[in-house]
Amino acid sequence: MSAASTPTAASLADEFSALFGYPPLGCFRAPGRVNLIGEHTDYNNGLVLPIAIDRAVHVAIGRRPRRRTHAGAAEDVGEQAIAEPPRREESIRIVSDHRDGSGQRLCGQFTAEELVPGELRGWLSHPAGVVDEIAKTTGTVVGGVDLYIESTVPVGAGLSSSHALEVAVLIALDEVFDLGLSHREKVLLTQRAENDFVGAPTGIVDQAASIMTEAGHALFLDCRDLSIRHVPFDLDAEGLRLLVIDTRVSHSHSESGYGDRRRTCEEAAGLFGVESLREVDEGSDLDRLTEEQRKRVRHVMGENARVRTTVELLEGAGERLEGADERLEGAADRIRGIGELLCASHDSLARDYEVSCAELDTAVEAAMAAGAIGARMIGGGFGGSAIALIDADDADVVGAAVTAAFAEAGFAAPDIFAVSAGRGAGRIG
Repeated sequence: MSAASTPTAASLADEFSALFGYPPLGCFRAPGRVNLIGEHTDYNNGLVLPIAIDRAVHVAIGRRPRRRTHAGAAEDVGEQAIAEPPRREESIRIVSDHRDGSGQRLCGQFTAEELVPGELRGWLSHPAGVVDEIAKTTGTVVGGVDLYIESTVPVGAGLSSSHALEVAVLIALDEVFDLGLSHREKVLLTQRAENDFVGAPTGIVDQAASIMTEAGHALFLDCRDLSIRHVPFDLDAEGLRLLVIDTRVSHSHSESGYGDRRRTCEEAAGLFGVESLREVDEGSDLDRLTEEQRKRVRHVMGENARVRTTVELLEGAGERLEGADERLEGAADRIRGIGELLCASHDSLARDYEVSCAELDTAVEAAMAAGAIGARMIGGGFGGSAIALIDADDADVVGAAVTAAFAEAGFAAPDIFAVSAGRGAGRIG
């Protein structure tokens, strides 16, 4: 299984200083997320239960200092810097540790005034969207800053690397420019940046998971009113692990498929005369819907119910799903009790929401055959990752079984690693 080296505040500051020629004001991190259960419910005002993971986007930030020359003219410091000089005094420079095909660091710069939604493409559109939305929301025009970014969140794995980038940039700018944003305001601001500037019709779970979570807990989030509850989920303390199985594939229809399903859900809600599928009663007659609409509605309603049951089990208020009279007393037993719900979620996503693929199905089936407690695909679907809840001692066995199943099917080898329920975004130095 793979492991990631975690950047420190000192290593980030050293790299920032080498790039820009002066020390940063601070270093920040925003974690990626795994949605334990509650998939494709967030944009339907539904229920979700994510955890922040111990892989994150790290940002070092500084405001470019100015000095006076002997002639009295302003001049940038940092003559020994590696990064491209700022084109304008108010330019925002961003350099990443990721590299392109030629081995060059990914980097770019822009000003807040020149930003137009939809025009800037690629990874840089995410921090740019945050800058644009800060101006619209707070009136603060960000400029004259530099950011260095390191990430241990795999790109394209369905672990919300882009949202973690947005959150990391936002919390850094929030402190440096003294914006005073609350957690709720940060969640909504980054969602607007994603929806309105980047142009991705995503829900709210990814930003909330990165910002609002606590270590050793899952975040029970009601996407209708953003109310939250922290639910115990300390895998390390109970000798359990959550394996992430990154299939390393992203099928070409992933973005269009996501938008199509969101529109189908909105159309179905409209037929019931409500704002979202959250307002549709469980006993409602679905005959008025098309077959496609019925399948999508059935998944969303069933998934909300599975989230509620999962929370009840983890909090000790639920019963075993089958074959036992006693309650789930121990924390480890309570966590084990959600295994069947994870599998049921995957089946619904594959059959009713139709967002799985051969690689994800193979990952889930192989993990379960090797002794996993439960498994399911996560994220938008059509590729990305699956998760498997396992006993810690079974990590190598389950990982090897999944890798072997991929080889037998002719798929590229997956990237498999364990995650824990980590802390939310914040300053690290």
